[in-house]
Amino acid sequence: MKSRLFPILLLVPFATALAAPPDAEPPQAPINLTPGAATTPEMVKALEEKDRALFDAVFGCKPDLLVPMVADDFEFLHDKHGMTATSGAQFIASIRDMCEGQKTGRNFRARRELVPGTMTTHALNNYGAMQTGTHRFYALQPGKPDQLTETGRFIDVWKLEDGAWKLARVISYDHVLARDEAK
Repeated sequence: MKSRLFPILLLVPFATALAAPPDAEPPQAPINLTPGAATTPEMVKALEEKDRALFDAVFGCKPDLLVPMVADDFEFLHDKHGMTATSGAQFIASIRDMCEGQKTGRNFRARRELVPGTMTTHALNNYGAMQTGTHRFYALQPGKPDQLTETGRFIDVWKLEDGAWKLARVISYDHVLARDEAK
């Protein structure tokens, strides 16, 4: 009896497959999409102010002002220099070094100018926001007009930590030297 039942049991899966309608559609998952996080005017204004404060601290050689502004896990990627910082402390130390270099003549003083109308802000739900824009950099030399050195683009990712905006990621890219812009 055992030997006669075994071949029949082997046919059960095939018989079940043949019994299903040939044109049966698989069930369709519902399309449940949500819009992106809302970017509020208050967020835009707050991050525009943070952008100004950031570059004032960097180019004004006020690195202590960066401490509450930069995340501990900060990262900075640059098209010309690669990964330039992997922590907030490393970034702030590099600004201190840049400023020391200005005192000794190793580095020139500079300023940054945001190109009007280029900054955009986009909320990142449950994290913070992303800023993008274009900026110009100028060399400052005593007794001479500010000299445009280059133009570049940026992506800054800000995270909201305990109610405070902290710069978490920077991608600085598409740098074009001023002498190449004229060509």
